[in-house]
Amino acid sequence: MRLIFVYNADSGKRKAYLDSLHKIISPSTYTCSLCELTYGVFSEKKKWTLFRKQEDIEMDFYHKDEFVKKFRSKWLPKYTFPIVLSENGGELEIFLSSEKLNKIETLEALIETVKKGLSSY
Repeated sequence: MRLIFVYNADSGKRKAYLDSLHKIISPSTYTCSLCELTYGVFSEKKKWTLFRKQEDIEMDFYHKDEFVKKFRSKWLPKYTFPIVLSENGGELEIFLSSEKLNKIETLEALIETVKKGLSSY
């Protein structure tokens, strides 16, 4: 099993720069809770990096446009972003929906939620 994290943001340096500005200028209207939880203004939060390295599970990370391109045949417009999916035997299942991610308020809560979800597999 692996976890697939999909940000509600598109890839590219220009997009990353604009996202960083958006976080600074108008954080209340920023639309990627997963980005907000795991990244500061310019880089990944150290606590999240440490969590990812310590967990014994494969984790892949995609921007929305990258995910749609790679998983086009499985995507169908059925997912909302951000989202965390689990992949088992080529099948994608929702691990954390965008609705659940949007309710998580801290990085610590995200880490606990992921750990609890993994323990049920």
